[in-house]
Amino acid sequence: MSDHCSDEEKDLLKVKLEQLQCHFTWGPQKDNIDLDDMKQRLEDSIQTNVKYQGRFYNQLAFVNCLQGNCEEAIQNLKEAEKNLRENHEEEFNKRIIITYGNYAWVSYHMGQLTEAQSYLDKLEKIYKQFPEATQYTAMIPEVYGEKGWSLLKSAAKYYEEAKECFKKALEEDPDNVEWNVGYAIVLSRLETFSGTPENCEPTQSMKQFRRVLELDPDHGEAMVLLALRLHKFNQSEDAMELVEKALQKSPDLPHVLRYAAKFYRLKGDVEKAVELLKKGLEITPHSTILHHQIGVCYRKKLLSLIKNPRSKRPGDPAFQQRAELIELCKNHFKKAFEPRPLTFVRAQLDFARICTLNEEYENVEKIYNNLLKLEGIRPENKQEICLDVGLFELRDKKSESNAIIHFLEGMKVNSNSTEGKRCRDNLESISERQLRRNPRNSKAHGVLGVMHQLDGEKREAVESFEKALELEPDNEEYLSALCELRLSISDNNDFPN
Repeated sequence: MSDHCSDEEKDLLKVKLEQLQCHFTWGPQKDNIDLDDMKQRLEDSIQTNVKYQGRFYNQLAFVNCLQGNCEEAIQNLKEAEKNLRENHEEEFNKRIIITYGNYAWVSYHMGQLTEAQSYLDKLEKIYKQFPEATQYTAMIPEVYGEKGWSLLKSAAKYYEEAKECFKKALEEDPDNVEWNVGYAIVLSRLETFSGTPENCEPTQSMKQFRRVLELDPDHGEAMVLLALRLHKFNQSEDAMELVEKALQKSPDLPHVLRYAAKFYRLKGDVEKAVELLKKGLEITPHSTILHHQIGVCYRKKLLSLIKNPRSKRPGDPAFQQRAELIELCKNHFKKAFEPRPLTFVRAQLDFARICTLNEEYENVEKIYNNLLKLEGIRPENKQEICLDVGLFELRDKKSESNAIIHFLEGMKVNSNSTEGKRCRDNLESISERQLRRNPRNSKAHGVLGVMHQLDGEKREAVESFEKALELEPDNEEYLSALCELRLSISDNNDFPN
């Protein structure tokens, strides 16, 4: 195939490329990851994690290609190939599949179609070794494992898919340390989101981290992550032992420093936590996560200082300290989210809360307006945004009507999560307050109707919508909700009309 082939040949080549298993065919694309930040994180990982450089170089090639740096991407892939030859000689053919797939795609993007085809030919030869492979796809554990890591590294919305990939990889190779680690990490992250099935079984990841330590007793990251889970279940002594051992075994791994710092912060030793995080920043100065965690430490100090009435008196040293802590929080939260406007929702909400505390309402509104526009984020993040914006409208802007809009939006996402319940509680108290002030407030009855509907309480929902319609007979929203409810009731014969 020449590089000056017809459109038809080019389209045919693309059809083949789309069947490959590599970063170009896996989920995350340009519009839902923060590319500059991801690049920085991958470069940090390459610097601090020699063993798995092949994996990080592959993902870096993908990011570089998305940013139009194709020459750089080819260099990354050469490094990945070299690393795989040096570290995985026995399973080179299984591990190189993804790198060759990425080579083929980058060549295609550079218009080097002959080159792209040559990588497809190489892959075809490799696939012949695997009985279950098709012409351009071999779903073997190595492919599932790498896909799992790639999704885990990109954005929280891909965690469920990453979990499935690690599970598939482990079905065939249950003793593989790196896939066991990936599976444990993704479980522990999903456990932190209220409303996920993992959140209801928060000890799954503990079992999995113990499994990692059976296979590799010196795995520092598994030790500190297990320690955090143990601390959550009040097993602090065992946790402390693990953290100290991890810091001894891996004193220079940013991940270990970060999780150990979180452990000390939760135990109340904020100074020790900041010291570890700053040590991490010396190794990876651009780490958004480390900046966020430092901000969280300063916020803990700030919140305990605010309880002191002297922090409100301008001439007092406590007042000065309060101002300094607010600046430190803002500075670190900002450094955490500015490179990650699409994916680091938590840091933006934390920044907005500090600004609210300091009555910098213009800053707060700017952040909230950006967050409300975000698409394709985790439902839990969407809810957190609705809850925070609703509380801001209610407490700081004194607008019940705007607060209602955001709380309803948050409750619609998932009324069973912690955030959903908080949205619901706020809605209920606003509506009841409005009805005490004016029992003929149709909007308040309507809001109660929607809440009952979302809670599955059909009878109560019907009553509320009927009251709302008595007061506002032409409201189409209430009419259609009532019709829908009556239909579903008569379909299910839930109760007689």
